[in-house]
Amino acid sequence: MNHEKILEILHFRHACKQFDPTKIIPKESMGTLLEVARLSPSSFGMEPWRFIVVTNPSYKNELQPLCWNQPQITSCSHLVIFVAKHHSVQDSSYYERLFARRGLAKEALTQYLKRYKSYISSLPSIQEWCEKQCYIAATNMMSFGAILKIDSCPIEGFQKEQLQEKLKLDTTKESVALVVAFGYKVQDPTQKHRLSREDIITWID
Repeated sequence: MNHEKILEILHFRHACKQFDPTKIIPKESMGTLLEVARLSPSSFGMEPWRFIVVTNPSYKNELQPLCWNQPQITSCSHLVIFVAKHHSVQDSSYYERLFARRGLAKEALTQYLKRYKSYISSLPSIQEWCEKQCYIAATNMMSFGAILKIDSCPIEGFQKEQLQEKLKLDTTKESVALVVAFGYKVQDPTQKHRLSREDIITWID
């Protein structure tokens, strides 16, 4: 893939507000995107996430009022809800298992665990940290979706407490980080607008 093709893909990706409800993402394509999410990087390799995939039309209708009645909730093919597992990253049986799979020597593993626990204890909000990790997985899904010509829309406009209640989440352990709708657009998007490179990039050579 050349540089021009990469930029073409990034220009294809946009926040799609209206999907064609008659067009359904093929099972293989959605499976690939979910595998992209699963393989996404996360801080310390903690993978503090799980993904709820909604395709049931009736259930999407029930979720729509909790998401500011946005049309993409019901018109999309697949609605993916990114759930942050903030309890898991504090559970020694969880993070010790994840670190152990790296095959580190005992001394190195001990030092790594020490560093991890020190870092976690310094965070002002472990929940927010875990939710940030979900954005990495979501971004990967949207970018790779563009490669497959699948449109998407990241959604932060939702009533968090009500949505978590609807999903029956134990909020002492999990929280909704964001929602992303996937499908196929009804019409081409307007021109993409971004700040110039000069506005946002600083080089230190």
